[in-house]
Amino acid sequence: MDVTLTVNGEEKSVSVPPETTLLRLLRDDLNLTGAKIGCDVGDCGACTVIMDGIAVNSCLVLAGQAGGRSVETIEGLADLDAYHPLQKNFEDLGSLQCGFCGPGMILTAKQLLDDNPNPSKEEIQDALAGNLCRCTGYTKIVEAVADAAAEMRGDKQAA
Repeated sequence: MDVTLTVNGEEKSVSVPPETTLLRLLRDDLNLTGAKIGCDVGDCGACTVIMDGIAVNSCLVLAGQAGGRSVETIEGLADLDAYHPLQKNFEDLGSLQCGFCGPGMILTAKQLLDDNPNPSKEEIQDALAGNLCRCTGYTKIVEAVADAAAEMRGDKQAA
């Protein structure tokens, strides 16, 4: 089947078998490997991308369902010259260890901050509940999201 979608602001067209997931389309056909293959059943959040403004597990979305939609991956969030405040705060606070969960965590947090620029600690924890990390205790992750939110609101200077 032919699928046309907008990925990180660019229209892309690919031909894939009908059973192809958005995750496989991104990784295998578009070489966007930031979304990770974790559990592949929607439990871990490693494959999280933002589709039409909503954080989704790309392993649960068929490529055909993404047709005509807008998808944002970690590769489209920023570049090496200008990190997104979430990326910068995750780095500055040492929020991740192995980094496998990072893209999913950051994109989930981005959708949260897009919808709620001033979340409470509990709202951050609730938003990230579907993203699993085996390396950390989540404390630095929650702090990074809170710091990025403050920076994006102008309540905190960028480090």
